[in-house]
Amino acid sequence: MSEQQIRALVVDDSQAMRRSIMYALQRLTGVVCIEAEDGVAGLKMLTTQGRFDLVLTDINMPLMDGLKLISHIRKAPEHRGVPIIVVTTEGAEADRARAMALGASAYLVKPVQARVVLETVKELLKLD
Repeated sequence: MSEQQIRALVVDDSQAMRRSIMYALQRLTGVVCIEAEDGVAGLKMLTTQGRFDLVLTDINMPLMDGLKLISHIRKAPEHRGVPIIVVTTEGAEADRARAMALGASAYLVKPVQARVVLETVKELLKLD
């Protein structure tokens, strides 16, 4: 996958957090980031913008939270295999367990270093 474009959807109601995550992701060659301000906008992007290789989402957002977004993504056959990384302030084990049970691939607690985001993405996408 290292030679082709990697499409990442970054869903967070904080523009600063979206920018921070996108800045980290763009250190990887070939990454193109699309951003959405909440789960409703994220779901719309998934259904209208074609294939995504990766989704990063917050949990606490207006209109539709990240847990509902994960649930919707996992119900759609075309998105079932897409890695989903939760990046949230919710550090409780119960929150992590719920996200993972819904189909999240990884769970990172804010504040999170760019290096950790990159390591997680590389591991999930099997990049060198």
